[in-house]
Amino acid sequence: MTQAKIVFEDGKIFNGTVFADGPDAQGELVFNTAMSGYQEVLTDPSYSDQIVMMTYPLMGSYGINPEDFESKKIFLSAFVCKEYIDHYSNWRATQSLKDYLEDQNVLGVQGIDTRALTRYLRDFGSKRALITTSTDSDDVLIKRVQDIEDMSGKNLASKVSCSEPYQWASPEKSLFNVAVIDCGVKHNILEMLRLKGCSVTVFPLSTSPEELLSDRFDGVFISNGPGDPEPVTEAVNLIKAVIGKKPLFGICLGHQILSLALGAKTYKLKFGHHGANHPVKNLKTGRVEVTSQNHGFAVDPDSINPDEIEITHINLNDQTVAGIRHKSSGAFSVQYHPEAAPGPHDSQYFFDDFVALMEQES
Repeated sequence: MTQAKIVFEDGKIFNGTVFADGPDAQGELVFNTAMSGYQEVLTDPSYSDQIVMMTYPLMGSYGINPEDFESKKIFLSAFVCKEYIDHYSNWRATQSLKDYLEDQNVLGVQGIDTRALTRYLRDFGSKRALITTSTDSDDVLIKRVQDIEDMSGKNLASKVSCSEPYQWASPEKSLFNVAVIDCGVKHNILEMLRLKGCSVTVFPLSTSPEELLSDRFDGVFISNGPGDPEPVTEAVNLIKAVIGKKPLFGICLGHQILSLALGAKTYKLKFGHHGANHPVKNLKTGRVEVTSQNHGFAVDPDSINPDEIEITHINLNDQTVAGIRHKSSGAFSVQYHPEAAPGPHDSQYFFDDFVALMEQES
């Protein structure tokens, strides 16, 4: 097998082997604690410009199927695991994980001590990394990593947003028309809206406020997406124009965008939240939900104006803000993925809450 190295900006190096051929990859390396769902992780646009390492030790056992893609392609830079298994067993599978990665020209690396790598990231934070099969000296490789642009300050949402508006599949009975601002939307979010009776039109970040505020839309949804929310000024300005004029719901990056539009600030987390097992407390009901999460930034609670914004959910792992509601308009958002692809279904009620908000305004 071809040898591969993961090289970090501080000089730390982990060794492994290639299981899926692809070019050298660079970006911020993060770990994901989900035990399954690697296909959805691969195709989540929120992982743009990142290298993803799975903490669960075995990947590939159920292959790849055409029904579970969350977008049109792989957006992450490379995929890392402890052990890859090429012999898959799943009645829906049509190809192996290896073949899919190679079809998409994405490097796959195994044989990494993922427990040690996870502890390293937890201790020192997510860092810029290079995955390479190069035989160059370590000093040369470390210099290459140090030249990689940092994720903070980059508008990655504009990179993954659609270029033209499009219609999602129609519901059996259309009850509402929803405009979706695409910062890197996942297919299952659109599907959940469809199942709730919403006809969905997806718009790029370049769309105008007038389009979103037209009479044909009953509500506006701001999607998940990659990276730092502060540079995504197009989306922030769109939300500023919509607040108080249309029912509004945001997920993940959409949560951060709504918070910024309401005057709050965001900051970068040490190693982010990536997985399908994060406990969140609903402060209204007192119930704890197990949630699917994927983000590297969070809303600063000290920047939230309590006269205007109610904190509705808290992440129990680190007490970060996991949900807010705008008191005057009812606009709300959550810092995780209630569509749960992959993940538990504890939080799917948010789509019912959005429908209820549109019913109230109709």
